[in-house]
Amino acid sequence: MSKTKTRGVSNCGDSGSPFSEIIELNVGGQVYVTRHKTLIAVPDSLLWNMFSKKSPKELARDSKGRFFLDRDGFLFRYILDYLRDLNLVLPDYFPEKSRLQREADFFQLRDLAKRLSPRVSKDNSISEEISQSDTEEGAQQCGSSGGMETLRAMSVSGAMRSPSLDSRKSGYITIGYRGSYTIGRDIQTDAKFRRVARITVCGKTSLAKEVFGDTLNESRDPDRPPERYTSRYYLKYNFLEQAFDKLTEVGFHMVACSSTGTCAYTSNDPNEDKIWTSYTEYVFCRE
Repeated sequence: MSKTKTRGVSNCGDSGSPFSEIIELNVGGQVYVTRHKTLIAVPDSLLWNMFSKKSPKELARDSKGRFFLDRDGFLFRYILDYLRDLNLVLPDYFPEKSRLQREADFFQLRDLAKRLSPRVSKDNSISEEISQSDTEEGAQQCGSSGGMETLRAMSVSGAMRSPSLDSRKSGYITIGYRGSYTIGRDIQTDAKFRRVARITVCGKTSLAKEVFGDTLNESRDPDRPPERYTSRYYLKYNFLEQAFDKLTEVGFHMVACSSTGTCAYTSNDPNEDKIWTSYTEYVFCRE
């Protein structure tokens, strides 16, 4: 028997199906484990065609035998949640709705894509739905007599204001990076700087997502609530100027900077250059 057979706990899937009951997926580097019946929950969808119309040998696999999909691994969690009970539940602060709609279109989940599409009002302006938690909170603050008036006012203001303006909260974001450079024996020689290894982002989760969007690599900390602080984010690129431009575009300005440098390597050979490492932090603020 081949060792690359469908990875799973049991090979007893749906009657007549060559797939295991439990299936492992590698979606863009993220590993998911789910049931076969979950993947085929929506007829005529892409996953339904893959796991009901095709055989395991016809599907791409990674080096460990898991079925491979070259899609957004972070957003696939919401695709999988939808397939489990055909219900969509998103976090209160979720700036990736348009990208999730694109994923829903790719997986041919028409009902999900329709739910994610922005509503267009009579004057052709795009507005977002008000979440249930926001409306309930407004009604509780104003009491039962004025609750409906509050909801009406929130509905009107929500249609007039864009979501980007509503989410412009004050706060701080710290950008940090570690780099290295060499200085030759001749002090007139230019220093040789090496590429920045990684740019880290520290601050409130909601602010970090607002500023950096899909350029923020959050695979190490995907479930942190939007109002929590974190220092586990980093950027997918290595250009400080690009990070500074994004911060400036949304109203942040630099308020502080600090840097340290240490000699990481030195040789007894006077002809060899010393290698220095440095760590620098830039603090940005939006009032």
